[in-house]
Amino acid sequence: MEYSTIIAVDAMGGDLAPVEMVKGAVDALNDRKDIQVRLFGDKEKIEAELAKYTYNADQVVITHTTEEISCDESPAVAIKKKKDSSLVVALKAVKDGECDAIVSAGSSGAILVGGQVIVGKCKGIKRAPLAPLVPTEKGVSLLIDCGANVDARPEHLLQFAQMGSVYMEHIVGIQDPKVAIVNIGAEEAKGNALVKETYPLLKACPNIHFIGSIEARDIPKGGADVIVTEAFVGNVILKLEEGLASTLLSVVKQGMMATTRGKIGGLLVKPALKEALKMFDTAEYGGAPLLGLKGLVVKIHGSSTSKEMHNAILQCVSFKEARINERIMEYLAPAKEV
Repeated sequence: MEYSTIIAVDAMGGDLAPVEMVKGAVDALNDRKDIQVRLFGDKEKIEAELAKYTYNADQVVITHTTEEISCDESPAVAIKKKKDSSLVVALKAVKDGECDAIVSAGSSGAILVGGQVIVGKCKGIKRAPLAPLVPTEKGVSLLIDCGANVDARPEHLLQFAQMGSVYMEHIVGIQDPKVAIVNIGAEEAKGNALVKETYPLLKACPNIHFIGSIEARDIPKGGADVIVTEAFVGNVILKLEEGLASTLLSVVKQGMMATTRGKIGGLLVKPALKEALKMFDTAEYGGAPLLGLKGLVVKIHGSSTSKEMHNAILQCVSFKEARINERIMEYLAPAKEV
């Protein structure tokens, strides 16, 4: 059978690998009969996990690897030396066209280095940014970049805005997505040197809908669809949002369980509260794609469960169906020399 999408899964990457990685892959296969998942890692361990589930065996291929890359290793050194690691072999499968995408919960640094060195950037792409969807009051926004380029230049942020616009239009379905740059105020004159130099480039760009600056407090309100920043600030925003969401949930639970009245009230509001909190569960939105590469590389949290892996695999299917890489290249063509 010819499959619509073939996804490589780094089965040994992440804190809960291979248990949650394999379960998430099986869940995705049971949702989509037209895709195939290739699991890279220790064959014996992978087969032991697969034995727990019912699935179409033709949709699964195991590639045995003998090495793993840990988070405390130098990313560049690990990618170079551990050629039989689950991550490196899976990335090469994407490079060689055997797989359409890779999902990994492994070392962020190794994924970023491996994605750019092994898979490679598309022609004309200056930097490849990590771009996760973050929940907001109005739905989701794309935070770009959140960890790949801490020393970005203005021309890089301009491309981030353009790539983010393509993603939000063709994956999320938002027509003419609003683009904003993270700043310490709404005024055009505010900001550090990078923001001040980038602002006029975004303002003059004809193929994005630039609305100006956005302060961090307005991101959760859905103030813009594409949130442009360099990786240091983006990563701080992402981690703060994730930490705040889990802290608020914990505080609400404690408050409800503190008294009998609270427990009764908790039972009454539980269905509505559960639905509302689902909106702010980052696992619902899959992973963060590394945009601008010749193949799709998706990074999920190191502590990801099967739910995030499952959604990330389906995200890869949507990415291929929407021809995002091709659209990005078409979109950037007029502005390659900026």
